[in-house]
Amino acid sequence: MKFDNTDIKILRELQLDSRLSIRELSKRVNLSPPSVAERIRKLEDTNVIEGYTIKINKEALGLSIQCIIQIDIKNSNFEEFKKIIYTHPRVSFCYRVAGHSCLLVKLCVKSINEIEKFIDFISTLDSTTSTHIIFSEVPINSSVEKFFLDY
Repeated sequence: MKFDNTDIKILRELQLDSRLSIRELSKRVNLSPPSVAERIRKLEDTNVIEGYTIKINKEALGLSIQCIIQIDIKNSNFEEFKKIIYTHPRVSFCYRVAGHSCLLVKLCVKSINEIEKFIDFISTLDSTTSTHIIFSEVPINSSVEKFFLDY
């Protein structure tokens, strides 16, 4: 799919507020509502827009401690690990990676004790871990336009 400036404007506006009505969005991008709806449909059909979501403030839920845990686990235990991680209530993301570790897991917890319990539990799968407590997030430009720039 070829993208033009109007597609990028639509994506930017939806990134800022995915609850915008087609009518309001059409005003903001200076295009008719049917044209905006058609462009959104194409962006959805080509999986450029994968879905619409909300952002939850974990601190407001009392989950003020965040950490990233590097995990090395034997391949024979990976399927069991996936089952555990899928349902774990404090896991924010999990990536299988190459490098010093094979997995990166982010936890959002209420206490350091929860991190220790997670590590103790994961250790039963014959794994090793390295934990990094997150102090703060470094802001990055998350604007949709950056995905359309060339280096």
